[in-house]
Amino acid sequence: MKTKDVVAHFGTKKAIAEACTNDGWALTAAAVSQWGETPPSGRQRQIEALTSGILRASGGASSLMSASESTGNTSKAGTPQITEQQNPTGMRDMTDNRVEDLNIESISTLITPHELKAEMPITDAAIASVQKGRQAVRDILDRKDHRIFVVVGPCSIHDVEAAKDYALRLRDLAEEVSDTICLVMRVYFEKPRTTVGWKGLINDPYMNDTFKIQDGLHIARRLLIELAELGLPLSTEALDPISPQYVQDLIAWSAIGARTTESQTHREMASGLSSAVGFKNGTDGSLTVATNALMSVASPHRFLGIDQEGKVSIVETKGNPYAHVVLRGGGGKPNYDSVNVKIAEEALSKADLAQNIMIDCSHENSNKNPALQPLVMDNASNQILEGNKSIIGLMVESNIKHGRQNIPANLDDLEYGLSVTDGCISWEETADAIRKMREKLKDVLPARNA
Repeated sequence: MKTKDVVAHFGTKKAIAEACTNDGWALTAAAVSQWGETPPSGRQRQIEALTSGILRASGGASSLMSASESTGNTSKAGTPQITEQQNPTGMRDMTDNRVEDLNIESISTLITPHELKAEMPITDAAIASVQKGRQAVRDILDRKDHRIFVVVGPCSIHDVEAAKDYALRLRDLAEEVSDTICLVMRVYFEKPRTTVGWKGLINDPYMNDTFKIQDGLHIARRLLIELAELGLPLSTEALDPISPQYVQDLIAWSAIGARTTESQTHREMASGLSSAVGFKNGTDGSLTVATNALMSVASPHRFLGIDQEGKVSIVETKGNPYAHVVLRGGGGKPNYDSVNVKIAEEALSKADLAQNIMIDCSHENSNKNPALQPLVMDNASNQILEGNKSIIGLMVESNIKHGRQNIPANLDDLEYGLSVTDGCISWEETADAIRKMREKLKDVLPARNA
């Protein structure tokens, strides 16, 4: 059964949706638009019944129809509700549409982590870069390296060429300040949404609601390999619990965002990540969720996940000893100042946790005004000058151009190098702020851990 034939039979996508909904299984015209070349197998069986067999389900989708019909378990149009068909793996599909998958439109098989890595294997140069970056971050957290690390880059990646352009600039700057600051490029492909919105390059790489996730995974992995080969340590937000299997081998530092710090799923996942991981305080400014997360992530866990072959598996982790807190403000207030940093130190000490604090210069620490980020950077530098020993890193949202833009209906109208999510400072502002930080701290940091 082809989607075009279904549309031709019913006349419009709206008519298809109405017919299926009236049959007892809700459908929207927008969902029909996402079908691709063929409708989902469940819909094919429904449409075959609705059209009295004029449109036939593909393959084995209706092979056991008569057996199901004989039980009397049918919809208004005679669609079998208990299906025992042979699926492509040779296993029988025991889905009962009366009680499960009621709000699932379709389920599509995705490339496995092993298959993606076989298509795009990590290179020796990228491996060396990842290992060096991870070790640098661990050494900074362990106070074996006197430097601080700064996670800097676009709020989100939407333009691969612009990302490469930014990376080349950052590589040169990283070399310039490497005696004082370890620069880690922010390469975020997944964006948490408070309600709805563009969810990032992996989820919707073409920014047109086509949700070509398989393409997104290919694009993301290819970019990460190219950036790692430049010698840059890379960071990302671990948002979807499945995606790390596809890209984590290229990541030197990971973030768990304010919306997911309290999530058991993300704490368990982070306990098995190969990189160091920063947990942000809650969106309300609460530190408790972050300190609880740090205690959890250091412990071993067992949970459901997938293996490299994409099979659902029991994942058993060792625990991640390199987790730390990220202060990002919250509840409409900043928390990067010396008083709030001291409060965070005391909370960490009370929980018997290492006093490792990163300051996120964006979000509510800058009142969501990117122009204020350099001021936050300068304040953190001054705290270190005044004797602070807990601030080990910063996070900065930066792009080629200052500010942000909405995603236009015509993607040709996108402005190059300008964020489509949170506002960022420009490259010129970024380089200037980092150079100033290096100049302030280059003589202080070597003695800080003595």
